[in-house]
Amino acid sequence: MIRVGIIGGAGYTAGELLRLLINHPEVVIKFVNSTSNAGNKITDVHEGLYGETELVFTDSLPLDTIDVLFFCTAHGDTKKFLESHSIPEDLKIIDLSMDYRIKSDSHDFVYGLPELNRRVICHSKHIANPGCFATCIQLGLLPLAKHLMLNDDIFVNAITGSTGAGVKPAASTHFSWRNNNISIYKPFTHQHVPEIKQSLKQLQNSFESEIDFIPYRGDFARGIFATIIVKTKVELPEIVKMYEDYYAKDSFVHIVENSIDLKQVVNTNKCLLHLEKHGNKLLIVSCIDNLLKGASGQAVHNMNLMFNLEETVGLKLKPSAF
Repeated sequence: MIRVGIIGGAGYTAGELLRLLINHPEVVIKFVNSTSNAGNKITDVHEGLYGETELVFTDSLPLDTIDVLFFCTAHGDTKKFLESHSIPEDLKIIDLSMDYRIKSDSHDFVYGLPELNRRVICHSKHIANPGCFATCIQLGLLPLAKHLMLNDDIFVNAITGSTGAGVKPAASTHFSWRNNNISIYKPFTHQHVPEIKQSLKQLQNSFESEIDFIPYRGDFARGIFATIIVKTKVELPEIVKMYEDYYAKDSFVHIVENSIDLKQVVNTNKCLLHLEKHGNKLLIVSCIDNLLKGASGQAVHNMNLMFNLEETVGLKLKPSAF
């Protein structure tokens, strides 16, 4: 069994991670660390887990009792923790924050997008889990980068659910503001753009184009729905074959002929992609669940790869009928 520890156990991504790991046939959770909730039951915070666990939050850190440590911490906190604590040499780490997503000589974290770095992930000790928007957008673009087709600016609009803003209340997350409302934020400056560019350049070394990304706040709880526009003269059937070939061995990415919608992926670890050609413009529609494929589901996927398990173990989730 894989012995797991979690740091930062009270947020949305931690709740989803716990739900997945509690039901994972190869995992035993040894501790869930949360200083503010120490001594409280997990179900006091994650009420959807009633009847599934009797675990209690702890403020202790028995790192020598686990095989892998998940960080569900705020951005910046993982780096502070690793710099201030002694970490067992053989302990595997999966970080869901953005602290180590950008490649640097100062760390050995591998960017954990399985559809890009599967082989390296399988042999890595430290994984930086990708951002949710970044996952959705990259999966829509990787096959084009592989074929050196990203030579003009890329236009992206993507809308995300309120859980993407985290569990801590803010003016733009309150129900009375978010319900029946829509707004943009961080236009052209979103923090996930650098990691998207890094991945595209990994496949297409000549990539220097701009990614004009406009993120939207949606009036729903979970999911990301993105539309991406790329200029190309290549015909649609050839492009579809590129995508099908690229993702042929991937369990969670599916090319769909018909128009797609968000409900088809919510509560799953899937990414659905739909392609259309309009003149010289290629429209790519990509959708994921931001808490699963965009965070905790992808983290479990990475864990499965790191421990040489079949990659879908614990992740065969189905969307609701309505």
